[in-house]
Amino acid sequence: MRLLPGLAWRHNGAMAIRQTQASPADAELPRRESHNPATGELLGSVPTVALGDVRAVVDGVAAVQRAWAAVPLAGRAAVLRRAAVVLLGELDELAALLTREQGKPLAEAYTMELLPTIDALHWIADHGPAILGDERIPYTQPFLWTKSSFFAYEPLGVVAVVSPWNYPWSIPLGEVAIALMCGNGVIVKPAPLTPLIAERIPAIFERAGLPTGLVRVVQGAGDVGGALIEHERVAKVFFTGSVEVGRRVGVACAERIKGSVLELGGKDPMLVLDDAPLEHAISGALWGGFANAGQTCSGIERVYVARELSERFVAGVVAGARALRVGDPLDPRTEVGPMISHDQAAHVRELVDDAVAAGAALRCGGPVDPPIGLSGAWYAPAVLTGVRPEMRVMREEVFGPVLPIVAVSSEDEAIAAANDSEFGLGASVWTRDRARGKRIARRLEAGSVWINDHSYSHGACQCSWGGTKSSGLGRTHSRFGFYECVEIKHIAWDASRTKDFWWHPYDESLPLAVSAA
Repeated sequence: MRLLPGLAWRHNGAMAIRQTQASPADAELPRRESHNPATGELLGSVPTVALGDVRAVVDGVAAVQRAWAAVPLAGRAAVLRRAAVVLLGELDELAALLTREQGKPLAEAYTMELLPTIDALHWIADHGPAILGDERIPYTQPFLWTKSSFFAYEPLGVVAVVSPWNYPWSIPLGEVAIALMCGNGVIVKPAPLTPLIAERIPAIFERAGLPTGLVRVVQGAGDVGGALIEHERVAKVFFTGSVEVGRRVGVACAERIKGSVLELGGKDPMLVLDDAPLEHAISGALWGGFANAGQTCSGIERVYVARELSERFVAGVVAGARALRVGDPLDPRTEVGPMISHDQAAHVRELVDDAVAAGAALRCGGPVDPPIGLSGAWYAPAVLTGVRPEMRVMREEVFGPVLPIVAVSSEDEAIAAANDSEFGLGASVWTRDRARGKRIARRLEAGSVWINDHSYSHGACQCSWGGTKSSGLGRTHSRFGFYECVEIKHIAWDASRTKDFWWHPYDESLPLAVSAA
């Protein structure tokens, strides 16, 4: 049975200077083209993988992985540190590639994708050996005094990373790095819209000394992802994408008794309390809502502001949104680039138009013509007021530069509205009172809650990443991300070499002795 036919990734998807060279066999397969979303320019193409060849790819990675699993933790860490150095040396080239292929402004390519992964490689290398080292288990039962136990963290084998188009470098690279530190081999299935940057991931690691073939990229349609899930040697799947597709991935993995980690998007609320630092909150809303043209899983998609601050807050956000520079993402002055595709822009327009037709007010922004000399789909940062909870723009993930703002009369009303969502990836609370912020954070149904900031911790590998409710299952990053990439084995040792008193044959006085004790 073939699972997931025609799988379509919603959040998914170098400069073609380094195109993958095709073998004669590759030449017979269709190639995956990459186009600049700001210009329509063909950047290059890469060979796709035939469905029947997926098994051979997995088997090849598994063969290399067996030797990698035997490398001591310190040796694995050394490769990751060297990878950070290699990445640093190619920083400018990779930033330009990210911007040309995905459309985010250069500043965001550096700060939201590349610099965080350099830090992640160092953190994983520095802390991985301690996290993955044998962990002693202290016993509390006095009759176990001759015994000792420990946890051993062993590689899963081969894992698959199905990565999105919105952060096509930082999301897969962080997951690949932890998986490698844990001794695994990795197969990356990138989004169709961003194939070129994905090809650079194994190249970075191999230049740092990673065995060739331990990390592979497979390009292709959704059925390639289905074939990865079906392969018995793929022990776990890390998927970032839509709820619809993620649910199918999770079911397919469960049917095969293999694990999955699912990051399925969000509808993050921002709570601006009556004691919020107003100007700071306005700046945070602009960045949290409009960075990467709003195409961020943990972007701000709903704002609940204290009624007494709402008029000034809305005025500040509208003025700030109008001032953001929309243009060529390669221009260092640009703050908002194009949408990744016309389809994504159409989805955003549909939700905004639906809200306006139902009575919401579009205070600024909306679809705009391409800047001079450019093409593609462009959407100026938009602010909506007069929205109601039942509107689609308040229920569905917009994944575009749109901020709906709602005035609320109390803290409890804000919390209830924030939790009234099928999603639970992130949330933020804006207040001058730290204790109040922490108290509210504990009441919010989200995997991460930021106080006076939003979303930034995906770039801090020390912090866990993942959501509640329909936003997914499992965690990446942090020590919990390591535990997702290992088999946890309990190993015990008995030094006494004598029969335990609870073994056969039972002593008839045993029940009395236990009862008396």
